[in-house]
Amino acid sequence: MCGIVGYVGRVSDGTALDVVMEGLSRLEYRGYDSAGVALIAGDHVETRKKSGKLANLRHELDEHPLPPSRTGIGHTRWATHGGPTDQNAHPHRGGTDGKLALIHNGIIENFHALKSELLEQGIVFSSETDTEVVAHLLAAAYATTPDLTEAMRAVVARLEGAFTLLAVHADQPDVVVGARRNSPLVVGLGDDANYLGSDVAAFIGHTRHALELAQDQIVTITPDGATVINFDGTPADGKAYEVTWDAAAAEKGGYATFMEKEIHDQPHAVRDTLLGRTDEEGRLTLDELRIPEEKLREIDRITIVACGTAAYAGMVAKYAIERWTRIPVEVSLAHEFRYCDPIVDERTLVVSISQSGETMDTLMAVKHARELGALTISICNTHGSTIPRESDAVLYTHAGPEIAVASTKAFLAQITASYILGLYLAQLRGGTYVDDIKAVLKELAEVPGKIETVLERMGRVKEIAGFMADTRAVLFLGRHVGYPVALEGALKLKELAYIHAEGFAAGELKHGPIALIEPGQPVFVVVPSPSSEHGLHGKVVSNIQEIRARGARTLVIAEDGDEAVVPFSDEVIRVPATAPLLAPLLTVVPLQVFALWLSTAKGLDVDQPRNLAKSVTVE
Repeated sequence: MCGIVGYVGRVSDGTALDVVMEGLSRLEYRGYDSAGVALIAGDHVETRKKSGKLANLRHELDEHPLPPSRTGIGHTRWATHGGPTDQNAHPHRGGTDGKLALIHNGIIENFHALKSELLEQGIVFSSETDTEVVAHLLAAAYATTPDLTEAMRAVVARLEGAFTLLAVHADQPDVVVGARRNSPLVVGLGDDANYLGSDVAAFIGHTRHALELAQDQIVTITPDGATVINFDGTPADGKAYEVTWDAAAAEKGGYATFMEKEIHDQPHAVRDTLLGRTDEEGRLTLDELRIPEEKLREIDRITIVACGTAAYAGMVAKYAIERWTRIPVEVSLAHEFRYCDPIVDERTLVVSISQSGETMDTLMAVKHARELGALTISICNTHGSTIPRESDAVLYTHAGPEIAVASTKAFLAQITASYILGLYLAQLRGGTYVDDIKAVLKELAEVPGKIETVLERMGRVKEIAGFMADTRAVLFLGRHVGYPVALEGALKLKELAYIHAEGFAAGELKHGPIALIEPGQPVFVVVPSPSSEHGLHGKVVSNIQEIRARGARTLVIAEDGDEAVVPFSDEVIRVPATAPLLAPLLTVVPLQVFALWLSTAKGLDVDQPRNLAKSVTVE
């Protein structure tokens, strides 16, 4: 959610503000409703903050310029405690001498008790936030122990909840101190300058050398380097790594929006996620899993935990993994997993799916699964994030940075990685489908080219979206792997166009949803391949006839050569033929494109939809 940037360097020509503002701009995709900065200016700290978008903060900085500085912090806030106002925007000051400022991502669960204590001491608050409580506690701790790192250590010992904290103090002008618990924070290592950020996008324009922090750690950056300690004060070593993408990957690349760019990135996302995962003989080799093969062979149950789009990727994966491994797979919404008394033991594999690796509900589900004795694997797109570190193993997707709030390329990469995991488990276990693994991998390798073909055909989908700008409701139908695709298509429309959209399993149609059909009602239908088993293709064609007879406008996604759908379709959107289990990697693309251009036709913000954040880092 919130974006956090910290910077300290030796250059004294005002670059701290430039670096911090650039970082905040790169973090806008996370979603926010106010923004602010704090710079050390001589013997005090100067702050500027405004509700609304970064443009409002830039205007405030133009009206009230900040002095040159080489140390600063910046923040984009997604409101939790207190509304999105100037007063509630970060940074917050602590104490009365104007020397300390603090920013915060997360929630302090015991802030009421702490605030009551401070009120009794006569502290006056200027905001409604839990963050200001921490700022005053830190100022008081610094007054007792005039070392910002030690003061931070004293304060975090009193805090409950999930948080990332960054603080500066004018008495230590070349220092920024950060702390993290269940909330993202990474370190950027430069020459004569160092950086902190809620993700590497905050500093990717300056360095690709990064340091990942473990749970409950405090980091202190100066121009000379970064030091890390645990909350108990013991020294710690952060894990160094190099970011594999550069600043250009986080730019729009000539497209009008990040989402449009990321839709067109999808062939690369699938191709790169497949890359390097087979040996010379074509066998899958997943060295990164770090779980002994004998333990994986003993797995007799798989539970996938995820939220939103990632959960729909898990639903697609369920069909394939069960088919290839004959292991029962359950897909559980991560925020429900802990509360449904899950049946989990040492022979259960819990697979978490999260683009950011910081989704709080998913993180808590992973921790609960480990407490119950399960093996845990994370499918994640963000190196060094929390969920992979809390899991027994990780299977990274390689989609590159996803900036638009509504996920597209991460979804396809997650499905691809899930397929790889399923095939690998099948390879370990042996059985009926071992001989099929090479064939499936060959078909997967052909998918990026087929996605490119789909993208080349999207002109008509763009036109349809433009015609439907005034549409108030859209329905989506699918069967088998097409069902989660229908759910994802509906979600994209909700996220981007703010209209009513529902995805249904097509077999449920006569059990209630057909009552929604009235003349002119647009319905997207994801049609299985004619080569699908169990006669599913014919059943869905019958569904199209049923809704068409009741006046629906049918928008049919069907593979090349499927002529059975033509008499009953108002529009046929073609995708190349592929194996039925792999079809979601193609059939979801027109639904993404439709949502993109319908939102655009309505004049809405495609990349930053209202009320949404890229990564939900609080429960």
